[in-house]
Formats: sequence, C-alpha cells, structure tokens
Amino acid sequence: MAIEIKATGSYVPEKILTNDDLSKMMDTSDEWIRSHTGISARHIAHDDEATSDLAYRAALSALKAYNPENPEQAAAELDLVIVATASPDYPGFPSVACMVQNRIGAKRAGAFDIAAGCTGFIYALDIAASMTGIHGRKKALVIGADTLSRITDWTDRNTCVLFGDGAGAAILEETEEPASGKGKRGVIRSVLGADGSGSGYLILRRGGTRDPFRTGETVAKPGHIEMDGHAVYLFAVNAVTSTIRQLLKDEGLSINQITRIIPHQANERIINAAAKRLGIGMDKFFLNIEKYANTSAASVPIALAELDREGTLKKGDIIMTVGFGAGLTYGGNLIVW
Repeated sequence: MAIEIKATGSYVPEKILTNDDLSKMMDTSDEWIRSHTGISARHIAHDDEATSDLAYRAALSALKAYNPENPEQAAAELDLVIVATASPDYPGFPSVACMVQNRIGAKRAGAFDIAAGCTGFIYALDIAASMTGIHGRKKALVIGADTLSRITDWTDRNTCVLFGDGAGAAILEETEEPASGKGKRGVIRSVLGADGSGSGYLILRRGGTRDPFRTGETVAKPGHIEMDGHAVYLFAVNAVTSTIRQLLKDEGLSINQITRIIPHQANERIINAAAKRLGIGMDKFFLNIEKYANTSAASVPIALAELDREGTLKKGDIIMTVGFGAGLTYGGNLIVW
C-alpha cells in the first residue's frame, strides 16, 4: 500500500509588502534585496489573522481540491491533522492543529503540531506517511504554516527583508498502489537530520521558559528572530547538497531521474551555491521566493501546491523536497507523483 499525496492547497494573505515599500522604511533598496536574496515581495498577515487562520485556509484549499463537491466529507474522513509551525497562535498550547481540526470538522482526527523550523513540513510529511496505513489510519492532512511577520524585528534590515507569511497543505492517503518495487508510488523515502550545536544561530530568544518575560519588565522590543546569517548560509548549502546526495544514493537514483526539486525558499543564493556544488542546473529547482520570500514551514508546501496547480507534475514523476531551518534541522522527501 502506498501513501500518496492526493491533493494540495495553499493560502497567502492579501497584503503585499514590496521591496520598494521596505526601502521607504529603512536604508535598503529593491536592487540590494533582489541581488542578495532573489526576493521582490512578501505577503503579510492582517492584524486579525494568526497562524491558525492561514493554516485553516490552506486546509480548505486542499480539501476542496481533494473533493470539490463535498470538502466537508473529505474533512470528516481525516485520521490525522499535523501542523508544522514556528509561530503558533499561542506559546505551547493549544496547538494550531487542534484549532484547525475543529474548524474544518475533522472530528475523528488526531491533531498535533511539530516544531522543526523551516524544515517543519518535510518532517511532518514523513511523520504523516509513517503514521498513515497503520492502526486503521487512511488519510492525513499535513500543513506548514507560519506568520513570521509577528516575530520579525522590522528595524533590522538584515532579517526583516527575508520573511513573509503563508500556509500550504497536502492530503495524504493510503492507496492500492505499490509502496515498493517496480511502479511504486507516494512518499517513498525521507532523510531527516539535525545539528543542535547550531541552535543559537537562528533563535527566538525571549518569551520561553529559558528567558521569560517578567512582571513589571519594560521591553524595548518584543521577542523576535535573531539570526547569524553567515553561519546559517554555510549550514544551509551543506544541508541541501548532502540531503540531495543522500536521497539519490539511498534510492539508487540519478539526478536525471528527478523531475523537480522543491527546496525551502529561504535565499536564492543558497540554492545557486548548492546547485553549483552538485553540478545541477538551476532549471531543476522550482523557485517562487521572488513572490513570497521565506515563509518558513509554509515555503515547501506553497511551492508544491503551485506546481500542482500549474499541472506540470505528471503521474509517475519523481520529485524531491529539501529544506533546512532553526534547530538546526534539515531534511528531504522523495515522492513519486
């Protein structure tokens, strides 16, 4: 029995913040941001939108793609709802997944969040694939959602130009297709890794049990993303190259057998450097960072949903996801479409 992706969906907020808009807020320019990151714009959540709202809309998009005539029935049939996020509505609990589970009417589904930074959707997809097909579970909804604009220091031009908000989703289902051997389908292999020695390179320092806010404390600025850009860049290039090599080696594939690689959309320079190191043309990678910037755990599923909508993926195509993020974490999935 294969665990296949049967539908995808995505949602990004209506508000768009361009590089030109940012140049009016700080000392930067469209040319500088584009040349250093490949980003030209990002979507920003409205004041009344939280991560669960973005995740809910992405879930609806996927459910409608799965069953256009009766998305409510599709939700009722779900056995799992898993949300990957680094920016939940509330610190710790309740989980975003539980709020989404309630709103879509997935009454029989178990629900939980995972925190693996920008690699979150890749981790969540492997978790869902591992949990589906056993103990009677047949269908899972996997969502990557983040509202990084709420934890971004908008006075720090080295980080604020990088991030945007959004959510992407995929519905996995156990099918009669083979999971191994000739003609196998679905999520066929994953690589998950971490290097906790770099945990301080990308961190949200304030507000947790290590460094909580205290009664009467005057806070100069709210908790926000802090990043050692050079260290993260070096880690990311190594993570992308090693993950791609490992997936190809473990599955006995050549790069020519991969239709598309969907990388975490963090910085175009990272993908360029990894492609050169691997000897792969950039046309093998699907990039939409120009429009959305780094949406963290949402970047891979948003890109996957965009490819799906375009109709460029055909049955039997082998695609690869690859990502890296806070933790530090990294990983990838091999998927036969």
